[in-house]
Formats: sequence, structure tokens, C-alpha cells
Amino acid sequence: MSDLAGIVPDPHPDGYALSLTGVTRTFHEGERELQVLKGIDFAMNPGEMIALVAPSGTGKSTLLQIAGLLERPDEGEVLIAGESCGDMDDDERTLVRRDQVGFVYQFHHLLPEFTALENVMLPQMIAGLAKKEAAVRAKELLDYMRLGDRARHRPSELSGGEQQRVAIARAVANAPRLLLLDEPTGNLDPVTADYVFDALYALVRASGVAALFATHNMELARRMNRCVTLQGGVLKPYQP
Repeated sequence: MSDLAGIVPDPHPDGYALSLTGVTRTFHEGERELQVLKGIDFAMNPGEMIALVAPSGTGKSTLLQIAGLLERPDEGEVLIAGESCGDMDDDERTLVRRDQVGFVYQFHHLLPEFTALENVMLPQMIAGLAKKEAAVRAKELLDYMRLGDRARHRPSELSGGEQQRVAIARAVANAPRLLLLDEPTGNLDPVTADYVFDALYALVRASGVAALFATHNMELARRMNRCVTLQGGVLKPYQP
């Protein structure tokens, strides 16, 4: 496999779930200039699970934020599900994030006053789905994540691994095309991390969502379709 093939594969018949072309990002601190992304070209197909492995401070989170339309690149183009996002205003970008992108972070960020079921219902209701339909979808997702018996529990009543599985169910509640995960197992012990990953892996396979998974866990990285790394602001294939 060539370097290019490791970064930009042949497109799926339905097109890429995510495509980045010539993406650059530079930060300025006084007179100091730090270019963290240097002309990134990258694409992933529906159903792919890709590990993004690199040391802290190399730009992993910046890359995820640009891919998820939380931040704009200085140059370059971002396409999600074939739609160019460069000329979108903030409201349009918000709608794409809501409908096409799911996020999971190291800390689950569940709303503590709501149950697991309600946390998964909320993004659907914000998107306009009726409460009854949102509840059915949320229950199906929690059952799939093996949390059906914990649906009525609040986050404080759940273990760390259970909370992260609820966060994953919430992230895919609106059936996004792209799932971005920033160290989602980094706060878990190895056994729990494996359990959470297994549930996520099964969900990716069943739904066809594309998942970009930033991690330091090399055991998990080996189980994904591809692995990439950031070196000096350049994205390269990586062999764990």
C-alpha cells in the first residue's frame, strides 16, 4: 500500500464520509508562530474505523475539531458526506454537526440530572424528533450497547465504562455519517476500555458510520482498519 493509499483510499460507491484537502492550521502566540497542520490530505469511507495515533501536542485535537466543523482551517477544504463546508455560515455548520457528525470525548459530558435514556433522547429531540420516537430509538441504542437495564439510571449511578457507552449511544442517536472520538477510553482501565471498544466496533459495523478514533492505546489501534499519525504537522500512515 502506498503512502497515499494509507491516507486517501479509493472512494466508497457512496462517496467519502469525510474528506480533507490541503488543510492547514497555524496558531500565533505573540511573535511565535506554530503551524500544527501542514496541507493535510485525508479521506475515510463509510464503515471505516481509523486510529489517529500521535503524542500530545501534535495537533490531533485540532484535526478532529476541524473535521467536526468546530474550528475552521486557515486553508483547505472539508467535505462531510460529499458536502463542502468551507463557505457555510455558522448556522449551516451547526446543522451539519447536528445531523452528520457525532462526538465522543475522554470525559463523557453526560447531563447529570437526566437518565441514560434521556441523555440519548435529547439530541434527537433537538433535531425535531417526537419524544416517543426518540425514546424508542434511545432504548434500541442502549440495548445494543448492553445497557438496557441501566436506561433509567443517572450518570452518577453508572460506572465509567457504562457512562462512555451511553456517550457513544448519544453520539450516534441522529444516525451521523461521521463519528469523531478523542481518547474515549483514555480514562478507563484496560479491561473496561476493551469492553467499550468492542461495543463501539460492533456499532460501527452495524451502522456504517465512519469513525476516526484518536488514541494512545496501541492494542486498540491494531484492531482498526487503518492507522495514521501526525508528524511535524503532516499526516502519515502508521504501523502499530
